[in-house]
Amino acid sequence: MIDEKKNTVRAAERALDILLCFTNQNELGLMQISKETGLNKSTVFRLLATLEGKGFVKRDIRSDKYQLGIRIWELAGQIYQSSDPAMLFLPEMEQLRDTLDETVSLYIQDKSERIRVQAVESTQAIRRVAPIGVRMPVLVGASGKVFLAFMQASERKRLFADSEMTVAEQQEYENQLQEIRQNGFALSVEERETGTAAISVPVFHRDGHLLAALAVSGPVSRMSTDQMYTFIPTLKDAAEHCKQIAR
Repeated sequence: MIDEKKNTVRAAERALDILLCFTNQNELGLMQISKETGLNKSTVFRLLATLEGKGFVKRDIRSDKYQLGIRIWELAGQIYQSSDPAMLFLPEMEQLRDTLDETVSLYIQDKSERIRVQAVESTQAIRRVAPIGVRMPVLVGASGKVFLAFMQASERKRLFADSEMTVAEQQEYENQLQEIRQNGFALSVEERETGTAAISVPVFHRDGHLLAALAVSGPVSRMSTDQMYTFIPTLKDAAEHCKQIAR
């Protein structure tokens, strides 16, 4: 006997995999989606037809490619109107950018990665370009260190175990994370990108759990270690204001 419930769950997973293909691309053809999901073309075609019927994707008849549909934006609008930090903290981030005139980013953690969910770029000609939606490993960069410093020790140990760090390197990293917990900020200089430096602080919810990491980044020519230290009081104040408005 066919397990209808199992087949329904599998179909839902496949449909979600198709939607996730649009994370980094605006338009995709049938062959591209089939390749990225590992599903055969006929299955992809049927699922796309269902998603199109529900308004989650739309097909451009001229290019025969698919884009996200209006229903996605309707759902996203509900997030923005509720408790999404990306929208709640945006005014504070804009004020922080205006004060420091460097790019401000907001990250949340998703398992072993951090995602930039909001960014306000510097107005300077040479600036840190920060695209929203980018995923980066938590093991690298100032904001990654913030997440590592305040996560459960067991989770951190698992991430270390999955990395290529030696035991000695892990211990050295642990010592650095202890300082971050004590001081309430993390620095990085050209750790992830050549020519870029960043400083990040934790944003806690009023109930005490870590909600996000708030970071300021820019070219190393302007953001020396000494300069970043002068940002700390302003950055911490901004994180505290975000805490007060977090839902």
